[in-house]
Amino acid sequence: MRSISRVLVAGTHSGCGKTTLASGLMAALAARGLVVQPFKVGPDFIDPTHHSAICGRVSRNLDPFMMGEAGVRETFVRACAGADVAVVEGVMGLYDGIDGGDVASTAHVAKILDAPVLLVVDAKGASRSVHAVVRGYAEFDPGVRVAGVVFNRVGSPRHRALIAATESLPVYGWVPRRDDLVVGSRHLGLAMAAETGTMAGFGAVVEETCDLSGVLDLARAAPPLPAPAEATEKPDVGVRIGVANDAAFCFYYADNLDRLRRAGGEPVFFSPIADRLPDVDALYLGGGYPELHAEALMSSRCREDVHRAVDDGMPVYAECGGLVYLTERLTVGDDDYPMADVLPASAAMTNRIQALGYVEARAVGGSPVLAPGSTFRGHEFHYSRLDCASDTRFALELLRGRGICNGRDGLTVQNVVGQYTHAYFPEGFAETLVRAAGTYRRV
Repeated sequence: MRSISRVLVAGTHSGCGKTTLASGLMAALAARGLVVQPFKVGPDFIDPTHHSAICGRVSRNLDPFMMGEAGVRETFVRACAGADVAVVEGVMGLYDGIDGGDVASTAHVAKILDAPVLLVVDAKGASRSVHAVVRGYAEFDPGVRVAGVVFNRVGSPRHRALIAATESLPVYGWVPRRDDLVVGSRHLGLAMAAETGTMAGFGAVVEETCDLSGVLDLARAAPPLPAPAEATEKPDVGVRIGVANDAAFCFYYADNLDRLRRAGGEPVFFSPIADRLPDVDALYLGGGYPELHAEALMSSRCREDVHRAVDDGMPVYAECGGLVYLTERLTVGDDDYPMADVLPASAAMTNRIQALGYVEARAVGGSPVLAPGSTFRGHEFHYSRLDCASDTRFALELLRGRGICNGRDGLTVQNVVGQYTHAYFPEGFAETLVRAAGTYRRV
């Protein structure tokens, strides 16, 4: 068993302030000299960038649908090595799970980790009524330990006094509205951490308005968790996996990169915007914002390098934004931008969501990048759509999700697979990609 101080910051609903409060809590604890390990419930790629920038440690996703309950516990315990306290940011409302149920909800993760929940409640426009909300959340599921509350957007000392006249749960914070600390957003969510340092500014607010010592006592009282089995490190097989990593391609689960390393691959990070293709044996092109950097991607000679590498037989695995990059062209508004011209399709940005939700996929093609019959889970969220050639081949059949079209995903040619699904890698997934890279290296 392993003792891990931990607290889970949940919200009554999206937009109540849990992201800013969780980030502020991380920043305030780090400012006190504590080593803080951050986490995010769900498949989100953006909030973890803010957590990582604040804490100086890679934020990990915790998602029971994609990882399974054992996977959530294993990732959590393993990532907490060397940390003084773990702060987990929830997703949506505390009890919002898949298909209206509990699975993959913040509450589900709280139960898996036996973590005390700090509930963020937006107090704007209410006083005593907030206690009815708090009590409802605290009593809804006896398996969830809602240990305290932080009231957000408190309007004045008088407003605070009206709320404090009634007691429901221990109050760990009274946070005023701060219009000067606002993080910008766009079509896929908040701005990335590299584009704004605003989140860290909430640390001073939390330090001033919240009972940090009380939160730490709450976190330290959490019971021990089972220690995970030691990971088996595989010997270095001498392959290098190029990983696109810049403002256009920045959506990766940290566990996926770890699994590539455990399978014997060495991630080599590069920028398709600014760099030529490095000396690598395979490519992993994650999601991101190619539409915001289409002109720079078009102008970079890296796209020509990628095209030649594919012709040479290099294995390539691409997700969402990476899929778009591998098409013939990308249309943004009235402008067309040539892309890597690897996959027989064109991409276009739209002004509405084309797909959003969890995915279950099964490999049905003969691609060396995806073992036939293998299955995995993931998530899709995109505004682009693809117009594919009539003879397009797909490597994936979706048991859940939309994909590229008609429940199919994984557009494939040669040794390339490009899909809308952001996959959470099973161990075998990473091993297959590393094995394909090794085969290419020896040819």
